[in-house]
Amino acid sequence: MSTTIDGLGTADLVVIATKAFDVERAAHDARPLVGSGTIVQSIQNGLGSADRVAGVLGPERLSVGVVGGFGALLPEPGVAHHNGMELVRFGSYGTLPAAEVARGAEVWSTSGFDVRLFEDIDRMVWEKFIMNVTFSGPASLTGLTIGQILDDPDAWPVARACALEAIAVAQARGVALEVGDPLEHIRHLGGAIGNARPSMLIDVQHRRRCEIDAINGAVVTAAAGTGVPTPVNAAVSSLVRAMERTYL
Repeated sequence: MSTTIDGLGTADLVVIATKAFDVERAAHDARPLVGSGTIVQSIQNGLGSADRVAGVLGPERLSVGVVGGFGALLPEPGVAHHNGMELVRFGSYGTLPAAEVARGAEVWSTSGFDVRLFEDIDRMVWEKFIMNVTFSGPASLTGLTIGQILDDPDAWPVARACALEAIAVAQARGVALEVGDPLEHIRHLGGAIGNARPSMLIDVQHRRRCEIDAINGAVVTAAAGTGVPTPVNAAVSSLVRAMERTYL
C-alpha cells in the first residue's frame, strides 16, 4: 500500500527506516517531501539499502544511519521496549557535507540517543552488519534469543561460522573493523542484550517476509570476486528462504 503525501511541502528531515526490501517504494513515496535543503536518512539492517535510496532520491542529500545494541521489541500496540540503547551512527553517503550529517543527527541526540558521526560509512555499516549476520539467520531457524544462541553448544558454532565468514569478507574488501577482536566484540554486545530476539526471528514468528537477502544472503553476494568461501551463510540463507516459502 502506498501513502500519498503530496501537498505537505518539503521537509527538513526524512527518515526512511523500512525493511530493506521496502526502501525503494518508501523513497518513491517520499519524493514530494525532499527538497534542496532536505536531509534524507536511510536506516536499515544489512547491506545495499542506501544504494537503492540514492538511486531514487539521489546521493547528494543522503545520510546513512545504523542503530546498534537496541534489541527493540513491540510487546503491545503503541509500546516499544529496548533491551539496550547502545548507539546511533550516521555518515554521509557521498556528497552530503559533514555539517548537514550532523544537523540531521542532532534530532536524535536531542531526543536522548547516543549519537556518533563516522566518515568511513563502510566501517560503520559492517561493524553492525557482522552482528546481524551472527544472530539473525540462526535465530530465525532455531527460535532462540541472542543469549540462548551464545550459550547453546550447537547453535553458537553455526552463528560463529556465519560471523567469521562475514569478517573475512570485510577484510577481503578492505573494510576496517575497529572493534578489537571482532568475535569478542560480537559476544560482548550480544551478551548485553541476551533476551533480545533479532528482528528477522520476529518476522518469521509473525509469518512476515524477512530480510535474509540483505543480511546472511548479502555475505554471499559481497563475497563474489573476493575468493572468500561463505558456505555457512549460503546454507543458512537457503534454509530461511525455504522456511519463508511455507507461509508466504
